[in-house]
Amino acid sequence: MNKKLSSLLQYAFFLGLGIFLVWWSIGKIGHKDWIEMKAGMKNANFWLLIPVSLSLLLSHFSRAIRWRILMEPMGYSPGITNSYFAVLIGYLANLAVPRLGEVLKCTILSRYEKIPADKLIGTIVAERAFDMICLLIVFAITILSQIDIIGQFALDMVQKILGTGTGGKTNYVAIFVLIGAILLFSFITWFLFRKFAHTLIIRKIKELGRGIWEGLTSVRFVQKKGWFFFHSVLIWFLYLAAIKLGFYALESTSQYGWLTAFSVLSLGSIGMIVTQGGIGAYPLLVQETMVLYGLSENIGRAFGWVLWLAQFFLILISGGIALLLLPIVNRKK
Repeated sequence: MNKKLSSLLQYAFFLGLGIFLVWWSIGKIGHKDWIEMKAGMKNANFWLLIPVSLSLLLSHFSRAIRWRILMEPMGYSPGITNSYFAVLIGYLANLAVPRLGEVLKCTILSRYEKIPADKLIGTIVAERAFDMICLLIVFAITILSQIDIIGQFALDMVQKILGTGTGGKTNYVAIFVLIGAILLFSFITWFLFRKFAHTLIIRKIKELGRGIWEGLTSVRFVQKKGWFFFHSVLIWFLYLAAIKLGFYALESTSQYGWLTAFSVLSLGSIGMIVTQGGIGAYPLLVQETMVLYGLSENIGRAFGWVLWLAQFFLILISGGIALLLLPIVNRKK
């Protein structure tokens, strides 16, 4: 009876968590965003969003496999189902709270596969570092292949990120202040760790740091390096393919090719980074990108919202299903 009650409570917890995340995510969409989303959906071919969704789901599955490959040097080989569910739930949680998904998916896998969470966090850091390298490669391909179209636009964005002073010049004072603050913080941290190295809290932090470092450096000891790089390329190719397939959802964008998809992937990824789940920023950056290729602002905005909605609801549905199935699949555990 106690086991049944415990299973029921776990099921209710994950179900409640899924409902909460869905409610929280939808609640963060403003009234103006809803109007633009409806306008974007009005003339869309919804059937073509199915292959877009399948491409994205396959990319998430490939990400789960790559994550398992990173764990193997540490002596862990979690089930692919739990790994995939953890990835989907992580994406769902990120819609509600930025970076919550990274912690939650480590917690889930740690619970069901008995893997230390600190080591899993290290593998996540390694994944994100490698994804950043892949994104920079995508950016390089985009700019070098379309320097006349996207090069100047990317340069303007970099200047905005660095900050501009009067006359559009880079604000070097702000940059030096930021570097100084980082150096000061680093020095204070080093001093405190050395001064209070004997205390329990510092020892615990160091232990956590060693676990994260072990996970981070696991890339060096990956035995299946070929498969690791294969899945890294596959993940980003499937992102690219989803955008290319998405072009066919609107008649006005159906003629665009792979190079345009590279541009949308590059700048759209920034939108996913700078705002929670890409809400608002992703459609806007996609719109600005498509305008560079001669598309009107209204159609560009519609395409941006259609593409974002496909990803948004895919995560809501697949992440919610993963939350429901996770305790069922692991009921014996």
